[in-house]
Amino acid sequence: MAGELTLIVEMVTVLGAAATGGYFVSRLGQPVLLGYLLSGMLIGPAGFKWITLQGDIEVLSSIGVALLLFALGVEFSLKDLLRMRTIALGGGTLQIMLTILLGGGLAYLTGWVETIPKAIFLGAVLSLSSTAVVLKSLIERNEVQTNHGQIMLAILIVQDLGVGLMLAILPALTQPPNVIGIALVTALLKAMLFLGGAILAGKWVIPVLVRLLARSGSQELFLLGILVLCLGIALLTSALGLGVEMGAFVAGLMISNVEYADHALDRMLPMRDVFATVFFASIGILIDPAFLLANSWVLIGLVAITMIGKAVIATGVVRLFGYSLKTALIVGMGINQIGEFSFLLAGVAQNQGLFPPRLYGLTVGTTAATLLITPFLLRAAPHLLNQLEQIPGFNNLLQLSRSPHLVGLEEELVGHIVVVGYGRVGQTLVRMLYFQGYKILVIDNNEAVLQSLREREIPYLFGDASSVVLLEKANLPQAKAMAIALPDPMATRLTLNRALSLAPELDITVRAHNNAEIDALYQLGAQEVVQPEFEASLEMGAHLLLKLGDSTFAVQQVVNRYRTGRYRDILPERAEYWGATDLETAVEGLPKHWYALHAGSPLVGLSLAQANVRRLTGATIMAIERHKHLHRYPTGETKLEAGDRLLVVGNSEEHTAFAKLLKDRVQQ
Repeated sequence: MAGELTLIVEMVTVLGAAATGGYFVSRLGQPVLLGYLLSGMLIGPAGFKWITLQGDIEVLSSIGVALLLFALGVEFSLKDLLRMRTIALGGGTLQIMLTILLGGGLAYLTGWVETIPKAIFLGAVLSLSSTAVVLKSLIERNEVQTNHGQIMLAILIVQDLGVGLMLAILPALTQPPNVIGIALVTALLKAMLFLGGAILAGKWVIPVLVRLLARSGSQELFLLGILVLCLGIALLTSALGLGVEMGAFVAGLMISNVEYADHALDRMLPMRDVFATVFFASIGILIDPAFLLANSWVLIGLVAITMIGKAVIATGVVRLFGYSLKTALIVGMGINQIGEFSFLLAGVAQNQGLFPPRLYGLTVGTTAATLLITPFLLRAAPHLLNQLEQIPGFNNLLQLSRSPHLVGLEEELVGHIVVVGYGRVGQTLVRMLYFQGYKILVIDNNEAVLQSLREREIPYLFGDASSVVLLEKANLPQAKAMAIALPDPMATRLTLNRALSLAPELDITVRAHNNAEIDALYQLGAQEVVQPEFEASLEMGAHLLLKLGDSTFAVQQVVNRYRTGRYRDILPERAEYWGATDLETAVEGLPKHWYALHAGSPLVGLSLAQANVRRLTGATIMAIERHKHLHRYPTGETKLEAGDRLLVVGNSEEHTAFAKLLKDRVQQ
């Protein structure tokens, strides 16, 4: 085949195989990254030998790495890092250092690696976790806003930030022992000088260039300019001996401070995804299934040691920063895999001669296996810990239910309202109750958000709300009511169940996370269930209907109909808020009239939807009096019966049309 077509054939083969593999693993609920690796194995030298990974594919995969790190730099959120800065900067850095020390040290002491530089590099590979896999699992389980979810993401941000520094410094470990210290210092000085120049360029030069590209009005020029900037800075760092990856990451950080950063990321993402797919597939091409099978017991042992070791380190670090053991264990089991950027570090180590083929093959195999296990482990962790918490001896041994710490309360807990969860929903609820003068007790296990409670002198319990010990401390039998606004569905159900076991008559309002939870929460004993997303859709729908010209009363009917269709029947004490009482006040000042529905009327036996009164006459039936009982704001399913009295609102022409309809129904 003509040589000029070789690259095209290789590209089509790699991307086609990656797309096929990614599709099948995604259907199985696994990260598409695993599909890319498996497809690379199939088409590589150990499989069908369609690709031998010669120079062309290596160059394309290098572009994928550069774009991957560039996007990582653009997406880097300093705001998120500062919001959880204590656990992020302190805990994240400590986790990386301990993993390098313990992982690399264990490998060196057991003879797994022969030199300290190899041990450090291996420890760095082990220290990174997968942001993509963990974030995807948290989103699927609606746990991004949970305490453990926020801690995981904070640590992962620091790990991602550390990738660039590792890529700049670690290659210096390849130097001879007598000059390795000088090499490290030189690499560090180069990195610091480059970062200093990047900061200045990011402040004075890059914004001007990006604005000029944006003002050209050409999307093609904008994309080309950003691409040249990314790869150009990457080539500069490569020439300085800091690696292409370091430059691409810093280029992304420089762009992230420009107002066009989101637009630049949006334009680059498709290219990043394509070339990053080539990179991950190229990793798969290097994996030898026969080698992994021959070393299967070693691989299983490495996976077990790695995941258990990282879980212990992460759990200890999170616990050290004052979080409950239960939260720390969930975090530990959530970030104990090896991440996608570890492939990159392992590749650098192999190219530098630090990782021999056997060590590289086992490292890549271990990384792929941990990524495969992670989604299942994240799914099982909360259930496992909740079951263990039910075992008194085990619970006391590990103190899963942390002893609650009550702050800000000087008098006895009586007649208070307990608000569980001080997130976005809980904070709004607390403000409403606070300004109405009610006594409040807040329960939350996120120390970062409780500062405002201390400033207002609102008492709170610090700990896991599902803990029986903590709920007993809240004195629920003497409480007026309770609201559970937790972002974690499992914790919500456990807290509701255990609260009612302590105070069976307590009025509890619960936040639901999706439709399927509503009935289950009612069955568990909640007095009322509210789904914030559903309520937001009703408010948006009501606003649109009012803007489109529907009357206030018609909109109220629509909203009430949807509410009663979603929740249990409207409770009497909430009905007034929803406009179902005080009807006379509601129609005050509007032309209204009561009509009697006689047996001969053509409307008898029809539902309001079938009668279609509003479309035919313009009038609105506000209430139906039947057998001395008033049905306010009837829905479309309500059937009209002989003897009904109908309260109708409308102008004079609409009343005339309605009176005619009662006697001689017009054709629809």
